[in-house]
Amino acid sequence: MLQSQTRPTPSDKAQPASAFDNVREWCDMIKVEHTVFALPFALSGMLLSIPGMPSIQTVVWTIVAFAGARSAAMTLNRVIDAQLDARNPRTSMRSIPAGRIDKGKAMLFAIVSFAIMLGAASQLPPICLWLSPIAIFWLSFYSFTKRFTWLCHFFLGISLGGAALGGWIASSGAITGPSPWLLALAVSTWVAGFDLLYSCQDIEVDVKERLHSIPSRFGIKAALDTSVVLHLVTVVALAAVGSFLSLGLPYWIGISIVSLMLAYEHGLLSPNDLSKLDAAFFNVNGIISILAFVSILADKLLR
Repeated sequence: MLQSQTRPTPSDKAQPASAFDNVREWCDMIKVEHTVFALPFALSGMLLSIPGMPSIQTVVWTIVAFAGARSAAMTLNRVIDAQLDARNPRTSMRSIPAGRIDKGKAMLFAIVSFAIMLGAASQLPPICLWLSPIAIFWLSFYSFTKRFTWLCHFFLGISLGGAALGGWIASSGAITGPSPWLLALAVSTWVAGFDLLYSCQDIEVDVKERLHSIPSRFGIKAALDTSVVLHLVTVVALAAVGSFLSLGLPYWIGISIVSLMLAYEHGLLSPNDLSKLDAAFFNVNGIISILAFVSILADKLLR
């Protein structure tokens, strides 16, 4: 889930890989471009948690911690799912099942990435390091959930919702009041909602492999309807954040546009037509994340 794959041509595999190609292969495995989905909300949490602006050091260490955690989680996901990916036509040419990246090296990369996360967390308020074991467990565990529960989408959502909480405590050193939890709820339901949409394309493989998901358990229509409900919760939670923190006009304009974009996203899809799924997933959700952050930043700067 949450991944797309461009199938290499046979000639790509036949040619010796340059250093640049190797770096590109690793970046493709962890889907560096997908950072746009969660990092802006981690930075949003930083901005919302304190009256002023966070220090440069806080911003840098938070980004390093986030990058380490995300790289480790994505790599573990690829390692854990390697055999399943090999049997799925959509994912069979990913780096590990196709043999372009060794599974052992990928595991080492994940361990080093978690170490980087812990090192960065140690430079932030103590609570960040105290909570790191919980984050490591959750990020390692969620990839297994589709093997036993159709609630797997929510486990993934909570993983990214934790990024917003992480940004919040990195800046403020504490989690107080309802606002950080509402922000985490907004991110969690947003991610779970679009993961539901994206998982619809693997419904046949999930059924064949006896994997659990809402589309494979309840059907595509139920998945689309559930995604709508989740994204309604997202909008309500974001509105509640704005109300509790008395945010200004830039925030409300941004959240209004986010709401319209979510509605547009769902308008692109129907149970009988998922042909625009990539557009709905990558373009719309990438813009939503950035737009939410920009509206929060603008509100902060204009106060």
